[in-house]
Amino acid sequence: MIETLITLLILGAISGAIYALLALGFSLIYGVADVINLAHGALYMLGAYMFYAFVSSFQLESLPALVLAVIFVGFTGMIIYRLFVHPVIEDVLAVLMVTLGVTLMVEQLVRLNFGGGNITVNLLQGSTEIVGVTVTTQQLLAFAVSLSLLAVLWIFIAKSKIGGAMRAVAQDREVAMLVGINTERLYMLTMALSASFAALAGILIAAYTVASPGMWSYPLTMSFAVVVLGGLGSIKGSLVGAFIVGYAEKAVTVLIPQGSYLQGLVALVVMVVVLLVRPAGLFGKRMEIER
Repeated sequence: MIETLITLLILGAISGAIYALLALGFSLIYGVADVINLAHGALYMLGAYMFYAFVSSFQLESLPALVLAVIFVGFTGMIIYRLFVHPVIEDVLAVLMVTLGVTLMVEQLVRLNFGGGNITVNLLQGSTEIVGVTVTTQQLLAFAVSLSLLAVLWIFIAKSKIGGAMRAVAQDREVAMLVGINTERLYMLTMALSASFAALAGILIAAYTVASPGMWSYPLTMSFAVVVLGGLGSIKGSLVGAFIVGYAEKAVTVLIPQGSYLQGLVALVVMVVVLLVRPAGLFGKRMEIER
């Protein structure tokens, strides 16, 4: 029983950290710009494939390939915002349809260039034991990178000038514009950050699973579940929601034989139960950052 609990604690922490990295990008663009970006999963997928392309086609080492892939997807996010989201940003339904269309377009482009099969993304080899639990080096890397970037994002939003502008726009766009904040430039920057987080999550997760053109659907579902559970636009809520979902999933896989088939269902059930009690989510406030 103790061994099972330790396994659950370790694996749940890893999953929670990575889900937080994935969901924060989704929550960030909503909190600042009121954009529900259904292309978030496509950007996640694109990160994994661009990393694979830089390594396999351009023979780059893992670190520069990772950095270039994240930067590439960040710029792609800015382009998606400017070309597709900006013209319809005042219409929520149009934004949903346009970003879903972008997702399908990106999937077809990936299939055209890389084929429809699975690809393998490798960052680090080997494994280690933590209190008797075997964890791959790639999982440990994903955990460490995720927590580090979450801390950096938290400090950036809470302490930096740009972060202050993000909080101001999230609270009242009109007032922010009156004091001289360029909201459109800020939206593009936020979209770039959101896309970069999605890309990095895609690379880190694909490194210990596999990548495929259809991999965008599951992380999009999980991102939506996490941010709705935590409260749309709440950074704190996304963090808490990610770890709740991460531990709930791992509880199923650790305690129930063949529980991996129920992972996605568990996340949705947890989200629905919380929403029945708190319709706005756990922390239904936008850009909730403790200063």
